[in-house]
Amino acid sequence: MLKEMPIFSCLDAETIRYFERVAVRQKFPQNTILFSKGDESDSLYVVLSGRVKAIVQDEQGKEVILSIISPGEYFGEMAAIDGEPRSATIVTKEPTEVLVIRRDDFGKILSSNPGMVFDLVKVLLERFRKADEKIESLAFSSVYHRVATLLMQVAMPKGQKWIIEEKLTHQEVADMVGSSRETVSRAMKELVDAGYISMEARQITINKKLV
Repeated sequence: MLKEMPIFSCLDAETIRYFERVAVRQKFPQNTILFSKGDESDSLYVVLSGRVKAIVQDEQGKEVILSIISPGEYFGEMAAIDGEPRSATIVTKEPTEVLVIRRDDFGKILSSNPGMVFDLVKVLLERFRKADEKIESLAFSSVYHRVATLLMQVAMPKGQKWIIEEKLTHQEVADMVGSSRETVSRAMKELVDAGYISMEARQITINKKLV
């Protein structure tokens, strides 16, 4: 299973066995906080099943979702590299199982696998680009455009359409685009009424490219 994950695909069998010896499997129920922003922690987490969300909150408790992390993806890599406090809070969206590897063990793997370092840097750069795009969108785009952009980012192409398998509530979309649930609901309704998207059993199909 690890070999199928992009970040570990370059590892040889011996390193995979070492990883399996030192990594700890943990299961968490839905709505469990794995760690909070500012916590001291030095471990990397790999999602085996379920999904988690990375969030930040303001002083009034308003939540902003930075990202949703699915099976095969990982989080906590910055703390696993520099040992600094956590930059976001991680909460499970559903029952989730993860692999946890501590910084010292992760460092041993990185030091002997330059290909893994390169893949890690690529993922970090991709996340930085998405963060820049999100900041620009929040600063200059309308809620309608921010919703459309988000839907295209999380959709997967399927023929002439795009499918969003991620089960996103209107509140989660609002938390990701920095708006209210009511405003997002109106924007989604407009997209449905105009034929741009279809919604069935909480699965969203994008019928025409939005942005």
